[in-house]
Amino acid sequence: MQANGHLILLLHAHLPFVRHPEHDDFLEEEWLFEAIAETYLPLLQVFFKLAEEEIPFRVTMTITPSLCAMLRDPLLQNRTIRYLERGIEISQKEIERTTQDAHVQGLAKFYHARFLEAHRLYVEKWRCDLIQAFSDLEQAGHLELITSAATHGFLPLMEGFPEAMRAQIRIGADYHAKCFGRKSQGFWLPECGYIPSVERFLSEADVRWFLVDAHGVFYGEPQPRFGIFSPYYTPNGVAAFARDRESSKQVWSSQAGYPGDPVYRDFYRDIGHDLPETIIKNYLRGGLRRATGMKYHQITGNPNKSLYERAKAMEVVTFHAQDFVKNRMQQINSLHDLLPISPVVVSAFDAELFGHWWFEGPEFLDLIIRKSLSSAQKSYRLVTPSEYLTCHPTLQVLTPSPSSWGHNGYLEVWVSEENSWIYPHLHMAARRMTEAARRFQDRATANEERILRQMARELLLAQSSDWAFLIKTGTARNYSTIRTQTHILRFIRLYENLRAGTDDLSFLQECESCDNIFPDLRWQYYV
Repeated sequence: MQANGHLILLLHAHLPFVRHPEHDDFLEEEWLFEAIAETYLPLLQVFFKLAEEEIPFRVTMTITPSLCAMLRDPLLQNRTIRYLERGIEISQKEIERTTQDAHVQGLAKFYHARFLEAHRLYVEKWRCDLIQAFSDLEQAGHLELITSAATHGFLPLMEGFPEAMRAQIRIGADYHAKCFGRKSQGFWLPECGYIPSVERFLSEADVRWFLVDAHGVFYGEPQPRFGIFSPYYTPNGVAAFARDRESSKQVWSSQAGYPGDPVYRDFYRDIGHDLPETIIKNYLRGGLRRATGMKYHQITGNPNKSLYERAKAMEVVTFHAQDFVKNRMQQINSLHDLLPISPVVVSAFDAELFGHWWFEGPEFLDLIIRKSLSSAQKSYRLVTPSEYLTCHPTLQVLTPSPSSWGHNGYLEVWVSEENSWIYPHLHMAARRMTEAARRFQDRATANEERILRQMARELLLAQSSDWAFLIKTGTARNYSTIRTQTHILRFIRLYENLRAGTDDLSFLQECESCDNIFPDLRWQYYV
């Protein structure tokens, strides 16, 4: 049956590289543990259940290289298990504490069952190897897994340092192939940050397509014939897909988005912050307040929030999934009547929205996939970008406009009064990295190789777009500032040791222990 168009569901899974072996318990590492428990495991549950039921779904998913590195790291895997075990312990204590309140105790039992199931899935079913779990889904034809820049560096701000841009792209592509056993055909530009010079390095890495924000295509040259509802080949032969604003708004908008419905679970009201000090000190190490994952309230706008009711939330999520599918059907049917092509709508979201920020998100995703493959078949097919390109090889050639998906659509989130101080340091390090790589490309000793590789790691980690973003927004500002400074200072010391011919092996080993990302990276990309 011929459909009127196509829908691409694209989930961007990314976290900055946070790993602190020098501390037994580090708060920011819980960004990963929370994402595993609340997003990655629930998404895998949804995908494998669909696969077991032989439902032929197609979803595209970025798993960024920095996230891959953390998911594969034995230290972080062991700490994830500890986090899940702590959740089991806390939820059991909450069951015992709440015997006088049946509703709250019911919620405590609900969370206890979820932590037990997450532990079972992570430890027993997937043996802590979520990379292999996602890879199995790709091999079965359900997912298209794609890569991104090595540490999610914001590429437009590397335009003056093309070697640094190349290294971010090529190292990211290499590591994806190492993790999943195949090259990535697609590439998520960090923050959808596009400038035309990225195309050359994407082409070098054998990338077939990438994503830009809508206005990147709208203001492209020449004028796009089919708006954002077709991909376009760039002059380097790599195809650009545009993110659809309408479907994104339905999920992301703080006013009109589904996750803001009053009956959904409130992300912010966690017992780790709500309960009295006398109780919480018995749950958390050293009495330090932090999120536990146990949240008893629904969103409701008044100060005295109502308790969360799972059954009601599931009723509403069913309605929202039906509404999303209905709107995509109307949208694509209208486009089919207007355009002389088979239109494609790209609905792209941060993966962590589903389950972590929006607790009911995995159920929403499950429902829209099921409804898309039943009631919406006449209107659209779920496809991946590579699938679409195979079926539609003839496209208009266009150069997109510089753009990003940040506030106001360009660079201001990553270059602001709050964070602009970082770029002279990043540019200095990029210049020195290129100089050192060229100097030693034909005659590096074994120790010099180690130093050059670690210099590249420190530069890549300092370039992560997350630090500038968090400094701008004020979220984890101190941590992000310290991370940026630490990597730059380590880079400088390594560079000076390399120039002076100093074998400071203890410092090198310390850096290699803390910042062990990409063990086999090719520093020669900086030449």
